[in-house]
Amino acid sequence: MNIFPAIDLYAGKAVRLFKGDYAQMTVYSNEPLEVAKKFEASGAKFLHLVDLQGAKDGKPGNLDTIRKIVENTGLFTEVGGGIRNIETAKAYIESGVDRIILGTAAVKDEEFLKEALSLFGDKVAVGVDLKDGYVAIKGWTEKSELTADAFLSKMEALGVKTVICTDISRDGAMQGSNNELYKELSEKYSIDLIASGGVSTIEDIKALTAMNLYGAIIGKAYYIGAIDLKEAIEVSR
Repeated sequence: MNIFPAIDLYAGKAVRLFKGDYAQMTVYSNEPLEVAKKFEASGAKFLHLVDLQGAKDGKPGNLDTIRKIVENTGLFTEVGGGIRNIETAKAYIESGVDRIILGTAAVKDEEFLKEALSLFGDKVAVGVDLKDGYVAIKGWTEKSELTADAFLSKMEALGVKTVICTDISRDGAMQGSNNELYKELSEKYSIDLIASGGVSTIEDIKALTAMNLYGAIIGKAYYIGAIDLKEAIEVSR
């Protein structure tokens, strides 16, 4: 299993939200590049970036910061947050990002998703954020009428290869990952599944690794010292 340490970006800083609430934001670093370099020094090969401004406003808010990280590290970098048109998708791909993550757009605009897949193929992943079993959109501020199953069946049929699945109720709450959900989804669908939200301990990493998931995202647990990144990477191998 691949470990994706996460940097959530807002105004050029590395931050974290509590359960997706912009009013509950903690700034962890004014220099996200330094955080990324630290990840790399710990043995990380992958990086998960979220443009929180983009998720909220629907246009990139941290492109320069992301470009700086891409140019100054050797990490495989995936970026999500507010990618809702081909111009934005192209801007990220051209800046050297390895994979873009479509969230709201994948739910609301199937034609855009199809176009992105035809242009960029495996460089397109889809983020499915779940709130009470339903897909949430617009930076988690709205709940759609799609269930997780209905959505993932559709994504698989369209040829989406990678899906990042977040249980919002667990995000930043340090309550452990929703292992039942990930086990069920990984057994049901033949997509590369990345678990996100609530990964709080090495035990979570062990459990997710045992499921043969493609990846797991570590966010808050790293920043507060609950998970040692080096150890997580070793365990996941």
